[in-house]
Amino acid sequence: MGKKKSRFETEVIHSGYRTDEHQDSLVPPLYQTSTFTFSSAEQGERRFASQEEGFIYSRLGNPTVKILEERMAVLEQGEAGLAFSSGMAAVSAVLVALTKTGDHILCSQGVYGCTFGLLELLKEKYGIDHDFSLMNSKEALDQEIRPNTSCIYIETPINPTMKLVDLEMVAMIANKKGIPVVVDNTFCSPYLQTPLTLGCDVVIHSATKYICGHGDVIAGLIIGKKEFIRQVSRTTQKDIGGVISPFDAWLLLRGLKTLPVRMDRHCENTIKLFEFLKRHPKIESIYFPGNREHQDYSIAKKQMKQPGGLISFTIKGTKETAQQLINQLQLIKIAVSLGDAETLIQHPATMTHAVVPVEERRKMGIANTLLRLSVGLEAWEDIQEDLEQALERI
Repeated sequence: MGKKKSRFETEVIHSGYRTDEHQDSLVPPLYQTSTFTFSSAEQGERRFASQEEGFIYSRLGNPTVKILEERMAVLEQGEAGLAFSSGMAAVSAVLVALTKTGDHILCSQGVYGCTFGLLELLKEKYGIDHDFSLMNSKEALDQEIRPNTSCIYIETPINPTMKLVDLEMVAMIANKKGIPVVVDNTFCSPYLQTPLTLGCDVVIHSATKYICGHGDVIAGLIIGKKEFIRQVSRTTQKDIGGVISPFDAWLLLRGLKTLPVRMDRHCENTIKLFEFLKRHPKIESIYFPGNREHQDYSIAKKQMKQPGGLISFTIKGTKETAQQLINQLQLIKIAVSLGDAETLIQHPATMTHAVVPVEERRKMGIANTLLRLSVGLEAWEDIQEDLEQALERI
């Protein structure tokens, strides 16, 4: 009989690690070493020739990092994982691995600002084109895929407009054409959404966010089929070098243990704050997948366990009004990350998406009055009271 598969809350603590393989240490040890010794010259030769399993050099693999990669593969229900020094290192490695000069990438209508910058760089330097798509119907998507489309890249929910993409629908069309589908799953974590189970091919995380959960690590992760992960490991990661440090991997393993508990609290708090914000007279519009009036609410119910811990909303007024609001906050911190224990707010048009040209931002739905709130783990009443007092002063 095979090993019984445990539930998510158990796998997030135990998967990928056996105490008897690490001196019976309850907690995964930190292998803070740059290189590994060989018992003989012949063993070194075998390992470099991939004829023998074992560690060589921490840029090529590390025991602490391996535990993290195996655990994330289990949580995302993929075959293998690979850890990076940042979310953008992960995004870059995947897109470089999947493209060559003359190729085309089809993207969801709206991506993180640095992902947009990378797409522009690939176009300018290497002739790899891209288009943005609403991906809201089979017919439109089918027409937007070109003969040279090498991959489809999706954020869902999209940063920062919280629009959703039906992953099952996109994967069905892409799979028929043999085009890999890459999903940035940062906003959900595998606790809320598992794109690989919906037919997608590669999942990316900025592990800096919910995977870490404590605002003290910069890291990225990818999960997919073993062959693709091996390809990225041996080429774009090895040669470009965006590898994670063993210590950061150790911190992520520590943060992961509380992921389900944290995500439940993030989501509970966010629903409470949504109820407050939707009734406030100074809020013009609100973007939250848990809103029954959200244009993609049916998609959220189909592919997300809960609606997540982020809300975006527009303020009645101008850019200056939005900035005035966040300047009046006392508990909530002005910062561009998300998924931390602390509640954070930012102004996408001048912060995370400042690199995106004004016209492109308009198409993405990023208005000058739009704010993105990453709801933390504080008492929701305290977060609400801080928002309330700031709204009263604008």
